[in-house]
Amino acid sequence: MSKTQLKAFGLTSALEEQATNSGLALGRITGQNRTLYDVMTEQGSRQASVSGCLNNVAIDAQDYPAVGDWILLRTLGSVADTAVIERVMLRRSLFFRKAAGRKTTAQIVAANVDTIFICMALDANYNLKRLERYLVVAWDSGATPVVVLTKADLASNLDQQIADVAEMAAGDNVVFCSATDESWRKITDYVQPGKTVAFIGSSGVGKTTLINQLMGRNVGATQAVRGSDAHGRHTTTGRELLVLPEGGLVIDTPGMRELSLLNGNFDATFDDIKQLAQQCRFNDCTHTQEPGCAVQAAIQAGSLSEDRLDNYRALLNEATTNQNLRGKARENAKVERMFGSKKQMKAIIKARRKNRR
Repeated sequence: MSKTQLKAFGLTSALEEQATNSGLALGRITGQNRTLYDVMTEQGSRQASVSGCLNNVAIDAQDYPAVGDWILLRTLGSVADTAVIERVMLRRSLFFRKAAGRKTTAQIVAANVDTIFICMALDANYNLKRLERYLVVAWDSGATPVVVLTKADLASNLDQQIADVAEMAAGDNVVFCSATDESWRKITDYVQPGKTVAFIGSSGVGKTTLINQLMGRNVGATQAVRGSDAHGRHTTTGRELLVLPEGGLVIDTPGMRELSLLNGNFDATFDDIKQLAQQCRFNDCTHTQEPGCAVQAAIQAGSLSEDRLDNYRALLNEATTNQNLRGKARENAKVERMFGSKKQMKAIIKARRKNRR
């Protein structure tokens, strides 16, 4: 594979320039199996692992390579030999969430994506508050979100549901499709050669079905929908970067049971509240009982729902809390990496001060 062919994977002149004189090979990660990565390079696909140096400076998952990343690697011997990843190139976009559990570490969902398709089925999966959560993270990623409403043939009130989503996602693109017709082709308008898209959403919303249709073949197995909860059972357990027949790339991601926030772009997602807040009498208005509050006035007038404001506050509080906890956790991890513990760090600092006297 040449550089020209590597451009099908999204190679740009800016990336080539960054790799110049590095003495390392440029590649893009297309898959991951624990500590081994599948990487597409000029020499073709090969496996690689993280170097000891990169591993030593990494604090959590966000510091490690992920599917979609461009990396610099040191090749050893033939293509059959495992290469060594020395550096992760600067990401132009990054969709990540809080990892499951109590720890506030990050889990990368997709890197270097141009368009994120947020998939939500118009059946039992339909949930506007969940959609707001996805939009907050998607806008923060640096990619452009597109809301994809799947299973339109199962909608209880299609026109009303589309109108509700369009109102919530003001300024965002919204498309709806069904597996029973050709409406899925609307998605192809967002797929371009050299550009990367990703499908995210809960399990069973039809992400893999859409990818199979884009690919023109089955690349991921789907199973029948369960009648009890209208969820299709899908076997995707890892992330994979695929080249589409008509050009462009797609990242398939496992279904998400939850999307906990570590960060978010609230201005883009809740632009209506942002615009109203700018009209409040006081700059530090909390939108509760202050006089001259434009947000509360909008609620009283019926132009803004109290549920939307409550969800905005809840999501903002969640993101702020987790971000602060994560910052402290990363600092503690750095201290432990350098000194072993905070106690040892204080002892070393005390000894150094004593020696200066």
